[in-house]
Amino acid sequence: MRSRVARNALAVGSAGLIVFGLAGCSQSDPKQSGAAGSNLKIVEQVQIDENGGEVKGATGATPADPAGDGKATCPPVSIAMAGALNGPDAALGINIKDGVQLAIDKHNAANPGCQVTLKTFDTEGDPQKATAIAPQIVDDKFTIGLVGPAFSGETKATGTVFDQAGLVAATASATNVTLSENGWKTFFRGLANDGVQGPSVANYLKNTLKYKKVCVVDDSTDYGLGLATAVRTTLGPVADSACNISVKKGDKDFSAAVTQIKGAAPDAIFYSGYYAEAATFAQQLKDGGVTATFASADGTKDPEFVKQGGEATKGAILSCPCGPASKQFAEEYTKKFGQEPGTYSTEGYDLGTILVKGIDSGAVTRPALLDFVTKYEGQGVARKYQWNNKGELTTNLIWIYKVQ
Repeated sequence: MRSRVARNALAVGSAGLIVFGLAGCSQSDPKQSGAAGSNLKIVEQVQIDENGGEVKGATGATPADPAGDGKATCPPVSIAMAGALNGPDAALGINIKDGVQLAIDKHNAANPGCQVTLKTFDTEGDPQKATAIAPQIVDDKFTIGLVGPAFSGETKATGTVFDQAGLVAATASATNVTLSENGWKTFFRGLANDGVQGPSVANYLKNTLKYKKVCVVDDSTDYGLGLATAVRTTLGPVADSACNISVKKGDKDFSAAVTQIKGAAPDAIFYSGYYAEAATFAQQLKDGGVTATFASADGTKDPEFVKQGGEATKGAILSCPCGPASKQFAEEYTKKFGQEPGTYSTEGYDLGTILVKGIDSGAVTRPALLDFVTKYEGQGVARKYQWNNKGELTTNLIWIYKVQ
């Protein structure tokens, strides 16, 4: 979902790191977040900065409440959500959709005079499908804001359409650096980009974990290649050219890469791609006798990775610009959906909350809501939200998680 170094970032952003050996989508049941009979779960550990060092997170701030004061009135309006809701990467899209749905449902329950509708659009994470769907979203006169698209490729393919329509397009997960360099006035990124995350993750591997040789493998997507480029650049000579590998999204046989990596004998492997392939790749590396640490990004940081990868994921350390759920949010979310929040659930909720707060303020047209979001500053569950003139957050943080 990313690419380039952001020198002024406070901390890492926009991807998740997964580490194996030492010890990225539909949400899965937390009881089944590991292999059959396993109790493996993803648990947050620490935040890190762009040098890979620990940073203490802010505490005590109260997140915005989508319910507001309960006195809002508005004409019929809708918010759209676009992302993968089916297909191999559906977990990530469904996490976002459910987060937005929770925010809207809380708002509607408290405000009988302002009922906001959520309209969902399944892109399957495919830029071509997203291109066909984008006109449907902008042609709906009731839709005044969008959470999405979810992935970098589909965001790149549709950003101009939403910009020309003046429709706020706030992504909870697309992290490719170049997305904010297109001059789109309606683009807002709800987490750090790969230019922040890539160097941070690379420095975590190099400076904190002290790895001397890392194989970097990308899945050839806009997201995977952008992130891998930032990681390779920051690692420098630590990124072993003998195992600088590109595979394809959708691959199921990684035997050639496994053989190449085994011959290089690295300390770690960084896989830049999504959880469906990462789970298979991790299993094949383990079966092939590779004991190096396995690392991956936010496209992999989902309970489905642990569920599909089974015991091969044990001890994995994951980084993600996605913020961990608070106790209250986790309880509300689990009660509603029967499963714990997943990757980007908090971002979906926070962005949905910002949009309904705009509607409650009287911003019930596309230009008015765009103006509201452009000037917005407030605390969410995942982080503080405030954007610069390119739609990038002014504060970026990354969390390290571990499968245990």
